[in-house]
Amino acid sequence: MPSPQPPRAVFAMDPVHLPLLFPPPLMARLRRTADLDPALAVRDFGDPAVADALAAAEVLITGWGCPHLDAGVLAAAPGLRAVLHAAGSVRSLVGEALWKQGVTVSSAVTGNALPVAEYTLAMILLLGKDAFGHRERYRRTHAVPTPAETAATGNLGRRVGVVGASRVGRRLMELLRPFDLTVLLHDPYVSPAEAAALGARPLPLEELLRHSDIVSLHAPDMPETHHMLDRARLALIPDGGVLINTARGALVDQDALTEELVSGRLRAVLDVTDPEPLPAGSPLYELPNVFLTPHIAGSLGNELERLGAIVVEELERLAEDVPLRHEVRHADLARVA
Repeated sequence: MPSPQPPRAVFAMDPVHLPLLFPPPLMARLRRTADLDPALAVRDFGDPAVADALAAAEVLITGWGCPHLDAGVLAAAPGLRAVLHAAGSVRSLVGEALWKQGVTVSSAVTGNALPVAEYTLAMILLLGKDAFGHRERYRRTHAVPTPAETAATGNLGRRVGVVGASRVGRRLMELLRPFDLTVLLHDPYVSPAEAAALGARPLPLEELLRHSDIVSLHAPDMPETHHMLDRARLALIPDGGVLINTARGALVDQDALTEELVSGRLRAVLDVTDPEPLPAGSPLYELPNVFLTPHIAGSLGNELERLGAIVVEELERLAEDVPLRHEVRHADLARVA
């Protein structure tokens, strides 16, 4: 019996990402598995120069910079049967037309969760040692702190409130296990027994905020979570508490948070903001109690190869007609990122 023809695949993303997502060994595996032009990365599905490639495409390998996948894509690629996304969420990428057509969608979001969880873990441990505050004071005074000045410092028993048992939230709780920390969790979809299995104590959001030294956000951006930390809820965080946001800026009322940070009552580690980036005149760029980074917690540099490897494995499974490991179900989009 002749071997089945390899599926025809097309990249759809900003081509700048291709070398990091698919370095030579991974690109070689892709080319062994699919009929694919490694030099073609579609940025415009209406471009006549890519019409023939799309007309034959069965698989789109997408990533950052891919245009929205709507009915126009189905018209350009009538044989499309799978989208393999070499990045995170597909919520805003895949339109209703593709779901209705039954196109299989897979995402490397699980691979992207690890660096975000690692970044958050690092911040939690540094915050417990007040590393950022000590750095600021040391730069200013050139003096070693006294025991009295470090009495409230340390990670033993520090209470970490995790908001959202998402992929990142779950990975973070796994990474927190070896440390002498108390982990609290708010997630309306997680039962008390499941929370206990994750090593966390479940609490309503307001109670979690009241009892956490550090609050870390890992909830999806949905209408129900928009500004979930508003002025009233931010006020529940104890004086000197810290907010870490590596999820989405829209989860927090930015104006209310800015007021809290300018007052000095709270501290924050913000990898995401609303808007992103913040306006040039925002005081958050200069505040000593704010550690602000430009959306770097997710996969960067050599970490992109992890996402590419997931996509390669998914393509190999697709070619072998076996179930994908990272398939995204349309019904799950209501409560995942």
